[in-house]
Amino acid sequence: MTSELLDRALVEEATKKSGLIWVKGPGGPARALWHVWHEGAACVIGDGPGEQPLPGLSDGGPAEVTVRSKDKGGRLVSWSAKVVELPPGSEAWEAAVAELKGKRLNAPDAETMPERWARECRVLRLEPTGATSPLPDGSLAEAPLPTPVTTRRPVPAGLPRLLLKKKRRQR
Repeated sequence: MTSELLDRALVEEATKKSGLIWVKGPGGPARALWHVWHEGAACVIGDGPGEQPLPGLSDGGPAEVTVRSKDKGGRLVSWSAKVVELPPGSEAWEAAVAELKGKRLNAPDAETMPERWARECRVLRLEPTGATSPLPDGSLAEAPLPTPVTTRRPVPAGLPRLLLKKKRRQR
């Protein structure tokens, strides 16, 4: 009983304080997701235009959540969750969206965001099932997921000289 309570407290405190959680649905890759801790669960929003993808997460399905340290980035705890999709307009959805809205950075439509989320996105609660996973002995690093985003190109040849000129002028 005491171990269960300590695990629950660890999950809640670590998840509350972490800026990102890594969530893995069945058969899908682990994804870094921003979230809020609300009423005993991690709430995430996504699958809409301009929002984070939520692949493999379906209502009633399982998920594995890994929480990292906000300052050092190391793994703190991994826990099992049950995915619950909140229906738009429900009381639980309204409460979760009010919390998520405050944490959403760089939104192009800050005032009308909840209406857009109701039309185009999914709000999910990741409810802890009580099971925590032991921390691994080795690294679980994986290759980055494929993306259409381009990588940085080499620095243009003249850029270092331009930067040095600015520093000399400032002296």
